[in-house]
Amino acid sequence: MEKIPQQTAFKGVKIVLYGPESTGKSTLARQLTEHFETIKVDEFARDYLQEKFDQTGKSCEYEDLVPIAVGQRKAENDALTTANNHLFCDTDALETYVYSLAYFDKAPVELEEAARKSDYDLYLLLDVDIPWVADDLRDRPEDRKQMFERFENGLLDFQKKYSIISGAGEERFKNAITAIKKLKDK
Repeated sequence: MEKIPQQTAFKGVKIVLYGPESTGKSTLARQLTEHFETIKVDEFARDYLQEKFDQTGKSCEYEDLVPIAVGQRKAENDALTTANNHLFCDTDALETYVYSLAYFDKAPVELEEAARKSDYDLYLLLDVDIPWVADDLRDRPEDRKQMFERFENGLLDFQKKYSIISGAGEERFKNAITAIKKLKDK
C-alpha cells in the first residue's frame, strides 16, 4: 500500500475547508479561490468514491481511507507549485480520520499520523446551519449536529487552529473572509 506523502513546504497561507457532509465546503472553496485569485485542492474522495459507487454500487470501505488520503495529499502538494499566497484545501487527512472513526470506529495508524503531522494555518469548520442536499454519497442527514461535534472534537484533540463558519450564502462567504483576515492580522 502506498504511503501518505509528507506535506510540501509552502510560504503562503494554507486553509482547510472542513466539516460534515453538505455544509458547503466545495462552494466556499470555490468562492475563496476566486476572491484570493489562487487555486484550490478539490476533494479527492468525492471523485474516488463516486467512481467506486458508479462501478460497484458500494460506498466507502475501510480499505479506501489510506488511498483517499494519499490522493488528497498528492493533489495538495501538486497545487503548491502554482498557488499564490493562499491555498484552499477542500478537506484533508484529519477529515478522513474523523470520518473513519464515525463509520468504522477505528482509523488506520498512518492516517492518524498524517492528520497529526498536518500543518495548516487555519481550518474553517463549516456549521450545519444550511440545508442538507442529497447525492449518491451523502448518507447522514439526521446526524449532522453529532457529526459537527465529531469534527470539532477532532480539531480540539489534534490542537488545530480553527474558526466556525456559519450563515448562508453571502453571509457564510463574508464570515470566512473575516476569519482569514483575523489570521492575517496576527
